[in-house]
Amino acid sequence: MKFILNICQRLGARLLDFFEVMGRLILFALTALKDVLLPPYYPRLIGSQLINIGYYSLTVVGLTALFSGMVLALQSYTGFARFNAESAIANVVVLSITRELAPVLAGLMVAGRIGASIAAEIATMRVTEQIDAMSTLKVNPFQYLIAPRVLAGTIMLPFLVFIADIIGVFGGFLVAVYVLDFNAFAYIQQTWEFVEFIDVASGLVKAAVFGFIITLMGCYCGYYSGRGAQGVGSATTNAVVSASILILISNYLLSQVFFS
Repeated sequence: MKFILNICQRLGARLLDFFEVMGRLILFALTALKDVLLPPYYPRLIGSQLINIGYYSLTVVGLTALFSGMVLALQSYTGFARFNAESAIANVVVLSITRELAPVLAGLMVAGRIGASIAAEIATMRVTEQIDAMSTLKVNPFQYLIAPRVLAGTIMLPFLVFIADIIGVFGGFLVAVYVLDFNAFAYIQQTWEFVEFIDVASGLVKAAVFGFIITLMGCYCGYYSGRGAQGVGSATTNAVVSASILILISNYLLSQVFFS
């Protein structure tokens, strides 16, 4: 009987901890949204975050999209050739890239690069008491540190995903034309005629949500990090893992909304 009570006590404590974290995260997100929408604004900080999140992520996102499109075209041909349906490769590539692969892969790559960077930066500021110094000087840490990053991530991810759409489709085109001997004009025409506005728009909406999630989790994990080098490392790891999981969960929910 005592053993069962101990198990129930531990489960209850874990459940209370979970609800405490969720409540703190929700309040953190609402405060961040409020400070994004209301002045004061810091244009220089926002501009630097736009460059850091957008421009400096172009290389990794572009390479990921390019080779994903190439592999997708190659594997689609291998499977469709068994059913004499090779002509559907262009359709599969453009739908897979615009709806799923470009936003999800771009989100995961940016989460690994930007989410970890934001968490480490803010956690270091927490450890060195710079955030406490801001509060002492009447500077709102949310408006100065968190709002510019959340705003920049929400804005720049759709741009990155739109570029990834183009590069990913181009990667499929390269493999289809130069490896699988498809007609270039027919491939482009079939791609252009098959893709619809909702396919691209759904991916861009997902990208905006993913950008918000990545920057929010990076800021949250850094803001509430533990003390010392171990706290900074844990905050970085938690930011990447939690953002990646939330990206996959929200991707399913958004797909259900758009294409149910």
